[in-house]
Amino acid sequence: MDFILSQLAGFGTAFVGLAVDPLTYLYLIASVFLGITFGALPGLTATLAVTILTGFFGNKIPLDYSLIALLGAYVGAIYGGSYPSILLNIPGTAASAATAMDGYPLAKAGRGGEALGLTTTASFIGTVIGTITLLIFVWALLLVSKNIASPEKALLALFGILLSGTLMSEDLVIKGWIAGLIGLAMSMVGLDPLLSEPRFTFGWSYLMSGFQVVPVLMGAFAIPQIIDGLRHVEAGKVLALKGRILPNLRSIRRYLPTIGRSGVIGTGVGALPGVGEDVAGWVSYGVGKTVSTEGNKFGKGSLEGLLCSETANNACIGGALIPLLVLGIPGSPPAAALMGAFKINNVIPGPTIDPEIILRVVAILVLASLTMFLMGLFTARVFIKILAIPQTIFLPVVMVLTTIGSFSVGGGINDLYLMLGVGAVAYFMNLMKYPIAPLVIGVILGGLFDETFRRSLFLSDGDLSVFFSRPGAAVLLVLNIGLILSQLPLAKRAFSRLKGLSV
Repeated sequence: MDFILSQLAGFGTAFVGLAVDPLTYLYLIASVFLGITFGALPGLTATLAVTILTGFFGNKIPLDYSLIALLGAYVGAIYGGSYPSILLNIPGTAASAATAMDGYPLAKAGRGGEALGLTTTASFIGTVIGTITLLIFVWALLLVSKNIASPEKALLALFGILLSGTLMSEDLVIKGWIAGLIGLAMSMVGLDPLLSEPRFTFGWSYLMSGFQVVPVLMGAFAIPQIIDGLRHVEAGKVLALKGRILPNLRSIRRYLPTIGRSGVIGTGVGALPGVGEDVAGWVSYGVGKTVSTEGNKFGKGSLEGLLCSETANNACIGGALIPLLVLGIPGSPPAAALMGAFKINNVIPGPTIDPEIILRVVAILVLASLTMFLMGLFTARVFIKILAIPQTIFLPVVMVLTTIGSFSVGGGINDLYLMLGVGAVAYFMNLMKYPIAPLVIGVILGGLFDETFRRSLFLSDGDLSVFFSRPGAAVLLVLNIGLILSQLPLAKRAFSRLKGLSV
């Protein structure tokens, strides 16, 4: 109990410290507004919002303000996708795809204001549920961190790369693994972290410091989205917003069990590395349709269906930060972009991270969700007007911002070449259905794997038993091997037979 009280006191201290700083609100209002705008404009995403702000702020401002800007944009963008989903029937982000199922029919029936009010409230409650869960996992972090050494870090980094590749592959798992291993290979370019010898630089001085994280993030996440958005311009007529936007408290009380269940589902899905908010929304929507007594109304303008989706995709934010901060493995593509921001600030997420940083992240999420809630209720009509901006106007603007953000990190033209090169590779990978997030995660975690794997071998004089003689390392090694074996055709056939016998 003393330990729990001390953690709550630490959260209170972090929250008050941020709440009394006027700059906190300046960054919060600007970043949440930007995030909602990115979410509301079809073709832009939360990942892109976080990536661009990483380029602009990165390590140029104190870490607290950088986290406020990035998390504010993250929270705002996931919520902002509901606007075009409800009023255009075009999901602003993948996370809000399930929202369109019931949001658009409600708007067509003249209940768009009610739908937005409930969406705003559900998004706020979902974010809080995910944030509370994240706070709880701070305690698990402190217990785990005592037994983490180089072998465990190496195996954990490898597990993160393989798991993200497994979960994010659309068809063949091997494609996700290949993408992750490409990122791992990219991370080894530059000076050897142990011997300070140049590797794979080909005499080019720019590569001595390795591939810079921000240009890689910009190229991998931004360039393919911009090109794809310009190739497939989506247009639609914005429905008139009718009714009050203030939430219907009677509906909130009626569907509280649905909101609570969806929050738990969203957090749980978010905690799976590399999955993301879109999966959380669909899983919650599917479960809600199955267990609801009004499941036949889903897809026809059901308030319950709307709450299932919006609560879950926002709860996923806190869930996605759990593996990022506790294990150093991003839980979603926006979390992978956030990890890049940590890296350029010399903060290594994982079991050895300073718990005070996690407490500040939790405090920022609470403030960001409150800002999002108030902004959504009182400035909704501003964001509705933004929906009228054509993609052919705002996507080139985003390209300019992406270029400036990438250039501002190192101030050299080579960063732009890197961004464009990675962007071209990522675009063709998308066409061939290779997931991009594992590549980025490989770049970010690859350096940790390389350094800790080789340091373990140096300290053990080349003895590989160091990776299974320690209990923690043995468990992680089994998980890595088990993950690979589970994807083999023979294992899948055996699992299918067992499943058939059980049925």
